[in-house]
Amino acid sequence: MKGILKIYHPDETLKYNIRNTYCKAVYSNEQHFLEVEIITDDSLDHVDDDSLQYNFPQLSLEVVDFPIETAEIEGKTIQIDDSDEETYTEVDLFDDEDAFVYDNELQFENNEEGILQLIWKGTIDDFYTGSETPIPFRLKCEFKQDEIVIDEDL
Repeated sequence: MKGILKIYHPDETLKYNIRNTYCKAVYSNEQHFLEVEIITDDSLDHVDDDSLQYNFPQLSLEVVDFPIETAEIEGKTIQIDDSDEETYTEVDLFDDEDAFVYDNELQFENNEEGILQLIWKGTIDDFYTGSETPIPFRLKCEFKQDEIVIDEDL
């Protein structure tokens, strides 16, 4: 498991295990941009039978083309607030429903093993019950390279 996403809905705390992570500072047209993609797995083994999570077993959060000052993001806290003119965050519910995130704070630091990790806090639309009030979430993950095992007997 690469991390966990917790969504603090008033009825229950929903927990998603993170399957894939991607983070890169891209340099294009003399400007640095932040790219982040977090995808949860769709496992429901840890979820109660009556959980709100059954309707939305998997989701992804992304930051796309967010301008940053430098490619070095370790030790930095980045605030991202989308506007009607500029949208840098995306949520995919793997469904026909839409959701948006707000008040995004992304904190990058290295863990004890020297691996870059992210703590992302913010609020997300209540796509579970349709309430007008966004609900808080917190995500913690690491960007550890996947180890590819090659079976030499093949």
